[in-house]
Amino acid sequence: MYQVIRMYGDFEPWWFLDGWEEHITSNKEYDSYEEALQDYKRQWVYLSEQFPMKKSRGGLMVAFWTPEDRYWCDECDEYLQHYHSLILIEAKENLPAGLQRKAKGRRPRFCKMKNKIS
Repeated sequence: MYQVIRMYGDFEPWWFLDGWEEHITSNKEYDSYEEALQDYKRQWVYLSEQFPMKKSRGGLMVAFWTPEDRYWCDECDEYLQHYHSLILIEAKENLPAGLQRKAKGRRPRFCKMKNKIS
C-alpha cells in the first residue's frame, strides 16, 4: 500500500518531527505505486502553480511555500515559515525487513533543542 500525504505546518516533511501527523491535511491510500505516483504528480503540479518557492528531498518529498506565510514563535524567538508539503510513502509493512528503518526515538522540535542549549 502507498500513501500520498499533504501537510501544512512549520517544518519540511522530511524531518518527521514529533507530532508531524497532526499537520496532515489529506491522506490518500493506493494499492499500486503507479496510482499513487499519478496522484502525487497531479498534486505536485497544483501546488507548484500556487506557491512560488519549493524544496525537495528524497525524490518524493517536497515542500512549497510563500515567504509571506510565516508566524512569530515565542518559544523559538524567531519567525517560522509555513510549508505546504507533499510526500509519497510506502506502508512500512510492505517493505522487506532489510529496508525497514529502525525506530530512532523521538525527534523534538528544533526550538526545544535550541532552548536546552541556551
